[in-house]
Amino acid sequence: MKLGIISDTHDNLGKLEAGVAGLLAQSPDLVIHAGDFISPFTARHFAAVKDAGIPFLGIFGNNDGERFGLRRMFEPIGPIHEDPHIFDFDGCRILLTHKETLVESLAKSGDYDLVIYGHTHKIDVRDEPCLIVNPGEGGGWLTGRCTFATVDLSTMTATIHEF
Repeated sequence: MKLGIISDTHDNLGKLEAGVAGLLAQSPDLVIHAGDFISPFTARHFAAVKDAGIPFLGIFGNNDGERFGLRRMFEPIGPIHEDPHIFDFDGCRILLTHKETLVESLAKSGDYDLVIYGHTHKIDVRDEPCLIVNPGEGGGWLTGRCTFATVDLSTMTATIHEF
């Protein structure tokens, strides 16, 4: 099973369209957004995930102010959860959070196989003692790089993709 993970798209619609296309090209079994969608109209671009028959879930980031609108627009695509969100997928215990504040402590707790976060706009892939993944930024506003990650749950390895 493979996860496709994107974060911090910040309303950059051209980059978002390319990012979603890149994610879909990787044939993930689940697409995850680690927060900071910004506006509800970004759901239009994630509709392609639903059209491909791939489940979707996200988490609110610190800049997602229009939460009711985001939830309403994403409802047919997949849920957006409050931070943090803990779930099981393909036998893996996953914690999804936006901010980096407690990432290392949560990873060292032994409670999770995978900890996913965003917020910093910086790529971070570590295996200590569980896999930690920050896919970088999908919007490219701060670093000039637009990236997403895939995680192969059978090998617990992450790959960063630039688009």
